[in-house]
Amino acid sequence: MATQKIYAGSALRETRTRTGLTQRRFAEALGVSLPYLSQMENNHRPISAGALLRLAQEFGVDLATLAAGDAERMVIDMREALADPLFDAMPPLADLRLAATNAPVLARAFLDLYRAYQGGQERLAALDEALGAASATSLTTPWEEVRDFFHYCDNYIDAVDRAAERFACPDGQRADPWTRAVAALSERGITVQLVELPANAVFRREGAVVLVNAAAEAPTRLFQLLHLVALERQSELLEATLDLARFRSSTAREIARLGMANYFAGAALMPYRRFHAAAQAERHDLERLAHLFGASLEQVAHRLSTMQRPGAKGIPFFFVRVDQAGTITKRHSATRLQFARFGGACPLWNVHQAFEQPGRFLRQLAETPDGVRYLLLSRDVSKHAGAFNAPVRRFAIGLGCEVAHAGSLVYADGLDLTKPRAFEPIGISCRICPRRDCHQRSIPPIDRPLTIPADREGPLPYDIA
Repeated sequence: MATQKIYAGSALRETRTRTGLTQRRFAEALGVSLPYLSQMENNHRPISAGALLRLAQEFGVDLATLAAGDAERMVIDMREALADPLFDAMPPLADLRLAATNAPVLARAFLDLYRAYQGGQERLAALDEALGAASATSLTTPWEEVRDFFHYCDNYIDAVDRAAERFACPDGQRADPWTRAVAALSERGITVQLVELPANAVFRREGAVVLVNAAAEAPTRLFQLLHLVALERQSELLEATLDLARFRSSTAREIARLGMANYFAGAALMPYRRFHAAAQAERHDLERLAHLFGASLEQVAHRLSTMQRPGAKGIPFFFVRVDQAGTITKRHSATRLQFARFGGACPLWNVHQAFEQPGRFLRQLAETPDGVRYLLLSRDVSKHAGAFNAPVRRFAIGLGCEVAHAGSLVYADGLDLTKPRAFEPIGISCRICPRRDCHQRSIPPIDRPLTIPADREGPLPYDIA
């Protein structure tokens, strides 16, 4: 039987960065030549069997994650893109898996090309001249490029995460994060002052003085201060990580720098090992974790989706944030469930209902078309600006895991996980969802033939074969 070829360039680069080795020293440790290592890191060649063995023995890399990570995501992404009516037929799933595994560079090029096509279509439809001029020469927008970078890194940046943990726990004990941040900035000659600022402002920098809005919520104030610490104290680490990402434009690099600083802030606010232990002890109770770490519910939910440190992984969660129009504004999945990239999300997810019941956690047992069952949690996280006339930013967050992990969540208490009918059928996107009897379907699936009945009985004007 043929051995599966594994392409995992991003994992190789992440391991090398985490260990602080040069390319030459890393190549020697893996027993390969420097050119061969460069080809493996750029996914031009698969990882050799000897290199895989040394990765596991010398660096503690989980080989199972190398085999399943990028390929499965690309399969989902390609299925979504190929569901466009532009294409005549959907290739077999086996062919997509072969392409994602054996030709990942070609698969990513296809996705880039499709994004460029769809971006052009959207610009034409909206007649948005400014957007058209800004992105006409790029295969993908800078925002999408950065989003994909975090997506294919499992939303876990090891070097930045560990640096944040060392900052938050300098002597092995968690220091008060506000005091620690103020002291770190003071060492750079920056003074922090709590003052009254306009309602929508969190902080303002005036030379060597940082003015923080006293009316802003405490977790928001602290997060922004830690974000500034990352930019001031961890610039070399951030730049080195950005160098590895090889972004196509300076705009994408600048966006990613802010994203890296946000990542550092979240990891410093909730240092990995302490947060991991607390999450297990509190059975992933978001409100308890928010109280223990001085964080917001959204910050806690996002952090739970990043707990993918090799050798100390947490429960694989997916995390999503949507606005009132159903637009996904944040997304990440460490589970088999992947979010729609080119269309709207399934309206049957309970995250859309959170706006109707503010202040409450909504639970849902759901099953995707592939037969995988999930426990889903959603809640509104509206952001008040602290003044009567100030606009309110309304969002809802969704957090979920496969039902096999449900016993480790307090939110599973009282739910009957053994009854099949308790699991609501949901999908990813109508364009690639095969369900025939969905009462919320907006458009037919592209890969299924349709028949138009003479006498319509159901809510749809067609039947799916």
